[in-house]
Amino acid sequence: MDNLTVLIVEDDAKLADIFSITLRSIGLMVEYAADGQLALDYLAESVPDLVVLDLHLPHATGPEILAYMRGEARLAHVPVILATADDRSAEHVQGQANLLLLKPVSPQQLRLFATRLLGGR
Repeated sequence: MDNLTVLIVEDDAKLADIFSITLRSIGLMVEYAADGQLALDYLAESVPDLVVLDLHLPHATGPEILAYMRGEARLAHVPVILATADDRSAEHVQGQANLLLLKPVSPQQLRLFATRLLGGR
């Protein structure tokens, strides 16, 4: 999976570090956005191979980011893993994401599902 990039959008720095270490361990390059606006800025310029997205973020919410991605032809195909503790909010956007993981997310879960979603790349 070398040369594939994942964007982690997570405002909990410790959790973002765990996700980052986990995904780097399978050969992914990692970009990180600590808030929703930083994620939107990144997505305006770049197309990652995978996005790990929290729902509750400052400056722009996960659902807003997901709607932006699905509305942009160049981003619409990018797989999205929702990683959230809020299963009720996730129900409203789950159909727009490829996968929903409820926090706490284990590194093994994240590694497995990232590998599956990126398997053909």
